[in-house]
Amino acid sequence: MAREPEGQAESIGQRLRRLRHERGLSQRELASPGVSYAYISRIEAGARRPSVKALRMLARKLGVSADYLETGSEIRDIEARELRIADAELELRLAEKPAEAARKLDQLRDEALTAGDSVAAARANVALGLAAAAAGQNVEAIDRLESGLELSPVSPSARPDVFATLGRAHVATGRSDRAVELFVRCLDEIAQDAPDDLAAHVRFTTYLSYALTDLGDLERAQAVLDNVLVQAESLTDAYSRVRLYWSLARLTDLQGRPATALDYVRRAIALLDVTDDTLHLARAHLLCGSILMTQGRPDEAGRHFDLAEQLFGPHPEPEDVANLRTDQSRRAAVLGDGEGAVRHARAALDAIGDEFQHEKGNALWALAEGLALTGDNDGAHDAFRRATALMEEHGHRRNYVEAYRAWGKFLRRAGRETEALEVLERAADLASGPVGADTRTPR
Repeated sequence: MAREPEGQAESIGQRLRRLRHERGLSQRELASPGVSYAYISRIEAGARRPSVKALRMLARKLGVSADYLETGSEIRDIEARELRIADAELELRLAEKPAEAARKLDQLRDEALTAGDSVAAARANVALGLAAAAAGQNVEAIDRLESGLELSPVSPSARPDVFATLGRAHVATGRSDRAVELFVRCLDEIAQDAPDDLAAHVRFTTYLSYALTDLGDLERAQAVLDNVLVQAESLTDAYSRVRLYWSLARLTDLQGRPATALDYVRRAIALLDVTDDTLHLARAHLLCGSILMTQGRPDEAGRHFDLAEQLFGPHPEPEDVANLRTDQSRRAAVLGDGEGAVRHARAALDAIGDEFQHEKGNALWALAEGLALTGDNDGAHDAFRRATALMEEHGHRRNYVEAYRAWGKFLRRAGRETEALEVLERAADLASGPVGADTRTPR
């Protein structure tokens, strides 16, 4: 069979004739009611353009799509672009050099905007935003995700990951109030658009409780959880129940009820063992280990930290690395291993970089404890000072009060009684109520 010159587009008639010959069919054998062999002959000769109905009937008998028979492509331009974006998304998440994949997505977004394909442009922006958040680049993540949602709004029920990531990025940049506003809007949308979607309601209620807890509004965090507890018992979606238990574990631990928190986190782990979500299972083990540390059970905590590290895999998110290494540092300090405590704390700080200020404060506190054990009193003093400043600005009252007390005890052990009294007085002032006009951090 003669072929068209290279580079010359194949017409519908030529494509029809080629496909018919490839399948060993005559024009009569390809014909069907409404599409005669004479009609097929005229199409192949270029004298007739097939109707939509004829295209569908011929394509079905030839075993190809109607789009392919008409255009030579199995998918339309918009679908081809979507496929390329999906491929670039996967490359971005799996590639060892994500910068190259990010450039591809940037180019595809620009191409989509030029073509007026706002849905594809939004998808590319969202993918870049999720990747930025995973790399700890929260300011960029917020910009990308908000731009994507503005280009093509999506329902929180359809893309909970986008809204959850955006909320976490707001918290990481010190704007827990914006995360609260976001999740309140999500719940309002779900109530209006999908009032029967109980799983989505529970999911975003727990996200809201996380944000409220980070904001320090424990009373409201408890209230929103209380409102959803009864409904949650009827859920068949295991992940929604896991999120609820996890939120309750965090909240009750901050309220100084570690035994109750441990019960909730064990329920979450039991459910995750069944659902086999390794990332969330790793985080649950990490939380369980952290609570065991507050109960003075470092040996048991170590097993959970080891499991968490194994489940996080070779490419964990920076925030997860920071939390794991900080907890491992604290465990090493409790066991008297100052050098191990310093090593883990520095690894946590390396993972954080300039992001996650609350986590950075916790890592500096762990570093201070490790440095004190190694005899580096000046380094420990400086790390305590930096830790308490960050934690007071970005953390929870209970945590930074404990950090101040630890600093004061360190100073007392080092024989620096005057400084120790100043720091311990600061801790007492903070513990007794709202901070007054004098908010200076002791030097």
